[in-house]
Amino acid sequence: MTDTGAGREDEALLITAVEGHPKEKQRYLLYVNGSREPLTSVHEDLLIRYRLLKGREILIDELRQITEEDSDHRVYVLALSYLGARPRTSKEIIRYLARKGIEEAACEKALERLQQERLVDDDSYANRFASQRMRTQLKGRRLLRQELEQRGIAKTTAKEAADNLDREAEREAATRAAIKKWPHVKGESRDRKRKLMAFLLRRGFPSDVVKQALGAAIEAERLDEEGPALDN
Repeated sequence: MTDTGAGREDEALLITAVEGHPKEKQRYLLYVNGSREPLTSVHEDLLIRYRLLKGREILIDELRQITEEDSDHRVYVLALSYLGARPRTSKEIIRYLARKGIEEAACEKALERLQQERLVDDDSYANRFASQRMRTQLKGRRLLRQELEQRGIAKTTAKEAADNLDREAEREAATRAAIKKWPHVKGESRDRKRKLMAFLLRRGFPSDVVKQALGAAIEAERLDEEGPALDN
């Protein structure tokens, strides 16, 4: 395509044709001054916003600004498609765009727009992630805080999300994990208790919660061994 930087900035170009891009949806080719080769392509949103229609005159300086905005829009759409699979953190968005060869400034601009539109919200992500993982994967607040930081969540945000977890829900998760694990722990009684406590601590549960969960697992096993009470 023709370099939009050619010519004087106050020079006016006449749009003589607008055609849909043959390979990219929602993009249009712009032809100027009767040329058979497209000067550039723009997204449909910009085409409508700037009324880039046949017969419109446009200054080179204006066209340059539009193509720069279109470049930003490309990065935004790329990030938006990445978000389609599941919620992402700010750091994940930046890393993804960087892998695509996008310059840092363009990455930050796209992220800022996504944040303004509330499509990327690290606080909400952290709270939702921690609560869901605790419930479905039976993990405690200390491990969940580490996992959030590994996903690029700021330490203060990760800590706040972990601190916001419901204590009773965490005790229930620890108890479920303990009861599930206890029958598979081998060794003498004292050794089994030590192993289970170490297991629960590695899963990020606080020590007081671990002790309660251990007691619940032992009691569940006792009741299971006794079997149902017989009616007199």
